[in-house]
Amino acid sequence: MTRHQLLDEMAAGRPVLGTFLNLGSPLAADACARAGADWVLIDLEHGGAGEEALLPQVLAAEALGASALVRVESTDRIRAGRALDLGVCGVMFPRIDTAGQAAEAIAHLRYPPEGDRGVATYNRACGFGLDNAALDRANDEILGIVQIESPEAVANAAAIAAVPGVDVLFVGPRDLSHAMGIPGQVRHPDFLAAMRHVLDAARAAGIAAGTLAASPAAAAGYVADGFAFVGVGSDSSILAGAAAAAIKTTVEEARTAKREKEIA
Repeated sequence: MTRHQLLDEMAAGRPVLGTFLNLGSPLAADACARAGADWVLIDLEHGGAGEEALLPQVLAAEALGASALVRVESTDRIRAGRALDLGVCGVMFPRIDTAGQAAEAIAHLRYPPEGDRGVATYNRACGFGLDNAALDRANDEILGIVQIESPEAVANAAAIAAVPGVDVLFVGPRDLSHAMGIPGQVRHPDFLAAMRHVLDAARAAGIAAGTLAASPAAAAGYVADGFAFVGVGSDSSILAGAAAAAIKTTVEEARTAKREKEIA
């Protein structure tokens, strides 16, 4: 999906669902895209691989129609620029606490005079020099996602949401709950109030709110609450969870089979 397709889906009340890619594997990107993810987010902040593994994952996701997004390591201009030149559909910036920080980060997604993205045409984003119109389209084609991960960011959510070019306010539940002094307590009344505040701020600004869920049930709950951009785990957590469940089930069924055999 393109930025506009993602935005159109969310505007029409249809949430877009995806997952984080932590393994640095194009095969994992392929598998998640085949599974029906609207988007996959290649995680360069906490993932197991760096920029050298970015392009193969982008190609794998795009080949199957999933939007290839990236969470950059920092809000430094060069980090977003490197990902954009490889042709990602959107960028997530971590640790945005103020509207000023959001505006500075979003500027990295835009060519001058709207922003400060470095200009070159021999990269993949510009068709290696064959797509002369890419520079004219680019400023309108990149999804801008900022993470709300602190009480300060929650308090400033309305101002951040009002920054032009911010398309999604994305709550990082682990970081936010830790910063609030209630680590991992995503059902705590204070955490739920913070989530509602961010959701209301996004709605008032006419943009989407997003978050990451640890399970399909939790993801469905966020969608029911009104979050339109929802991640369900990661490639690594889904794999580990499935492996753990398979091993546990095998052990339990083997024990049951042994008891039945002894009884017989």
